[in-house]
Amino acid sequence: MSAVRFGIAGLGRLGRRHAENLAWRVPGAKLVAACSPVVDEREWASSSLPELSLYADYDELLADASVDAVWLVTPTSLHARQIIAALRAGKHVFCEKPLSLNLAECDAVIEEHARHPHLQVMIGFVRRFDASYRDAFDRVASGAIGRPFMVRSQTCDKNDPDGFFVRFAPTSGGLFLDCSVHDIDLARWLLGNPRAKRVYASGTIAIHEGLRECNDIDNGVGTIEFDDGRLAVLYASRTMAHGHDTQTEVIGTAGALSVGRNPRANRVEIADAQGVRNACTPTFFERFEDAFLREAQAFVGLLRQGQPTGLTLDDAREATRIGIAMRQAYESGRAVEF
Repeated sequence: MSAVRFGIAGLGRLGRRHAENLAWRVPGAKLVAACSPVVDEREWASSSLPELSLYADYDELLADASVDAVWLVTPTSLHARQIIAALRAGKHVFCEKPLSLNLAECDAVIEEHARHPHLQVMIGFVRRFDASYRDAFDRVASGAIGRPFMVRSQTCDKNDPDGFFVRFAPTSGGLFLDCSVHDIDLARWLLGNPRAKRVYASGTIAIHEGLRECNDIDNGVGTIEFDDGRLAVLYASRTMAHGHDTQTEVIGTAGALSVGRNPRANRVEIADAQGVRNACTPTFFERFEDAFLREAQAFVGLLRQGQPTGLTLDDAREATRIGIAMRQAYESGRAVEF
């Protein structure tokens, strides 16, 4: 079976990792083109990736007849229009989360996709492809903790004193939509995809005062009430001192399980006069490096053999819907009812 020929758009810090996976580590994938309006990023691609076509303009990438599928690692504000353009150009699409910053654009993508049923679209909720989260999902589904009724989950990034998150904030959709959308998707997945009924949220600026200019925060807490009585309590942070700290707990009627309670970089523990400790995962990529690879392999498997990924555009829309509601709840100081 012939390899899927990919063109990647976006070669920033995460885009470069995806490009390297597609170029070297995903059987059945071939990276044939890359696109970025940033000269330095195109120069990196030229020197670091196999020989491929380079474009500064996304429309030129879509016009490349050698490209079967596009891989989008671009600002969220561009996701919907770029997915729609790719579908109209006859390309399959993988796009990093979230699907969009507003529901109207999510609906436009779903409607456009319905016009091209032979093409596949996948949104990158990478934690579903992490071995530990997959094991947790399987155990919950098998009844290992009885009926699951609550998820407590967090996405906490190491503090960046250089202010990356402040510069990123105007196009990110805010802390909840950028970070908590992962936990929202996990909670729905682990609880059997219930529908949200009510959302509460609050937050603060602990360190990065520059976030006030776009009404964003660097620490926030949200609560989701689902229509079957299940609950999710979520925490997001940009200011961890010790490193990237993603963890999730699922509580059921007959037990509980947790993923990532100790965010260790490896299995080395140091015991000395200061106590017992381990190194922490520095960024989200080190924590989910294998999951990013499995995610790419899953998308290629979908395109080549029709293997379902378990992810749908409706899942991505619902995560976006709840993330937007959490932002609205924070801004208004009132619960958002669905």
